Amino acid sequence: MMRFIGLVLIVTIIAASQKDPKELTGQSPNPSRLLEKEAQAALDLMKTAAAKEGIQLKVVSGYRSFTRQKQLWNSKYKKYELQGLEPEAIFDKIVEYSTIPGTSRHHWGTDIDIIDAHASYSGDVLVPSNFHGTGPFCKLKEWMEQQASNYGFELVYTDNDRRTGFKYEPWHYSYAPLSRKRYQDYLKNIDLVSFLRAEAIMGMDQISEERLHRYLEEHIKGINPQLKG
Repeated sequence: MMRFIGLVLIVTIIAASQKDPKELTGQSPNPSRLLEKEAQAALDLMKTAAAKEGIQLKVVSGYRSFTRQKQLWNSKYKKYELQGLEPEAIFDKIVEYSTIPGTSRHHWGTDIDIIDAHASYSGDVLVPSNFHGTGPFCKLKEWMEQQASNYGFELVYTDNDRRTGFKYEPWHYSYAPLSRKRYQDYLKNIDLVSFLRAEAIMGMDQISEERLHRYLEEHIKGINPQLKG
């Protein structure tokens, strides 16, 4: 009997740790756009530490739903379509920086885009030049390079010529203790091509299966090795 109870407990724990596919693709309800509790707690500790160094760590993008990502994608698609680009050229242009809806790490509640609200800035904030040279967020970047991993956060899209996929994003960090598991769950549980074919995402029906598989290999897997588990 005790062995049976133990087996039931193990199965229950494993089941509880698994994510519903709709959570992995940003399609589950999260109207308040909350980060995972553990990620938020770590972020709060990191904010407090940064504030002691005169840095006001501000999240400009945290949790993002499938619906919101789809709005962003379709808006960009329409813009490039009006410029006369063909579907695969539009696809390639968008995925330089933006993910296909249902594939964003921001769906997991583990990833954040950050700036320093104490700094003086204007215009688009999430551009690499703001984090280098005389950019307004250089102090933030230097502090994060030294301290982020102490709070569980790792840069996702590193400045590495050997890394494939999305371009360098010095603002995008992921809470590794949770996102490593989300990443593995995503690769195991989401049939990417079937999923994207079933959703009303602009242009997706005109993108080859080969190109979608390449997106999986180059973009979804093209991350900091520290986040692969």
